[in-house]
Amino acid sequence: MTRKKTELMDIVNYILLTLICLIMVYPFLNVASVSFSSYNAYVNHPMMVWPHQFTIGAYKEIMKSAVLWRSYLNTLIITTSGVGIGIFLYILTAYPLSKKVLKGRRTLMLLIIFTMLFNGGLIPNYYLMRSLGLLNTLPALVLPALLTGFNLILMKNFFESLPEELEEAARIDGASDPYILFRIVVPLSKPIIATLCLFAAVGYWNNFFNGIVYIRSNTKWPLMLYLREVIEGASAMAQTANAADLGEEMMTSETIKYATLILVMVPILCVYPFLQKYFVKGIMLGSVKG
Repeated sequence: MTRKKTELMDIVNYILLTLICLIMVYPFLNVASVSFSSYNAYVNHPMMVWPHQFTIGAYKEIMKSAVLWRSYLNTLIITTSGVGIGIFLYILTAYPLSKKVLKGRRTLMLLIIFTMLFNGGLIPNYYLMRSLGLLNTLPALVLPALLTGFNLILMKNFFESLPEELEEAARIDGASDPYILFRIVVPLSKPIIATLCLFAAVGYWNNFFNGIVYIRSNTKWPLMLYLREVIEGASAMAQTANAADLGEEMMTSETIKYATLILVMVPILCVYPFLQKYFVKGIMLGSVKG
């Protein structure tokens, strides 16, 4: 009887998980389908899950924008520099904090936790960037998110979970602390490093609020700020494109917006599969100790 109940529960779980997956995948399929469909197809099948009257007219139109490619370049610079510098700082900060012999360790951790609960707010941050001369520059979009207390605690806990015998054996052989950190600890920390890379990359890629606050020139726009402008002005862009005698490729503001959404999402979707295998392991190991 118990075995039958278990099998029944497995079936119910599979059905529920399948439904949840379909619910989560449907919006992406709808966006992709509309972006590749004609005006008439969108009007007749707005909830489509595959393209009707396939066309790439919307993509041709948005790819004409020089601001799009400049925004792509800006976001790539922001994301790669932010992730690279941030991970380096996480390693240098979390490693000493993971050692119980560090004096003032508890006080430092309390200060880090304090930053997770309270911050200066928007106006002090804006004045800080202005006083540093970083307004309307890409570093203004990188620096505010370089270090976060949550990610730092995850990496510290991961370092604490590594066997101390490895470092003790290396010290007996005469290894220095930098050698132990970069030749022993870091190679063993690929799961948490990959996890934090994904967190940071998604955060930088999707951030648009800092761009609104700190950036004035459209040549410094991040990609999400460009997407915001496209969504607000999609109707005008569609009318301009249709006025160019596109015939069957006549577009709506929806096809313009959805095509832009796909172009924005694709890079981060391509990165995720390569880091996914480390994701769960990194989170679990990084959250074992407090």
